[in-house]
Amino acid sequence: MQPRFVDLHTHTTASDGTDAPRDLIRRAASLKLAAVAVTDHDTVSGLDEAEAAGREYGVEIIRGCELGVQGQYGEIHLLGLWLPRHSAPLDAELARLRGHREERNLKILDRLRSIGINIGYQEVLDEAGGESVGRPHIARVLQKRGVVSNFAQAFELYLGYYGAAYVPRTLLTPEEGVSLMADLGAVVSFAHPMLIRCPPSWFDEIIPRLKEAGLGAIEAYHSEHSARDERFCVELAARYGLGLSGGSDYHGMAKPGVELGRGKGGLRVTVALLDALKARRKRPVDDAPEVL
Repeated sequence: MQPRFVDLHTHTTASDGTDAPRDLIRRAASLKLAAVAVTDHDTVSGLDEAEAAGREYGVEIIRGCELGVQGQYGEIHLLGLWLPRHSAPLDAELARLRGHREERNLKILDRLRSIGINIGYQEVLDEAGGESVGRPHIARVLQKRGVVSNFAQAFELYLGYYGAAYVPRTLLTPEEGVSLMADLGAVVSFAHPMLIRCPPSWFDEIIPRLKEAGLGAIEAYHSEHSARDERFCVELAARYGLGLSGGSDYHGMAKPGVELGRGKGGLRVTVALLDALKARRKRPVDDAPEVL
């Protein structure tokens, strides 16, 4: 029997996951997933390794990225699916974000010091072990120091949007982020919208603007979405003529209890949903020229 399920939202050690890209795809093969979108935060650095593993293990790989943008109620996350292999506009924006990330890391450590938690940047670099340094590595240091009992608590108390040491990022607007990836031929999906603390009516303001910019789908099926959330997203997508996407938001051990392809146990994203998204692509990525 052919695999019937996919996962269109995953993370690796290229950003804040704990599985290397090859290990992620090997796990996907063991779970008999037909396809996986590798969507690391603000980077495409793990995609070539994932594609090589996909060829080895017989798993279809969708080149993706989860891009953070600044919305009215905090960060919005956008999934770009079927990104081209080379794109100067996207590479430039991701390079800008990497440069800002280091500045942000230092500011976070300054804020932690101001409340009596002294962590040196070298300690964070050592924890990252050559990975792109970000808040997850600071969280691990906090846990190792005994300041927090687990990864989630580090974000809740210190590093998340409402945490004591939170430092906002300098980001594109939602429209700019959608346009950036849609203009490259990607299908852009609004990631886990129900995790945003906003009035439901706000979606009827933002979604038409994002559709005009090139938004193609809404991530209705996500590990943190309830059945009610899913219905809301399905209705929202239908109202504005958008597709549906879904994925676990798998991070490995960084998100205990969230399993690849299954989320918290009840997630099932079908090949039929993937096929419907493919039909929304502006052009086959294999035929797309390099964007300079």
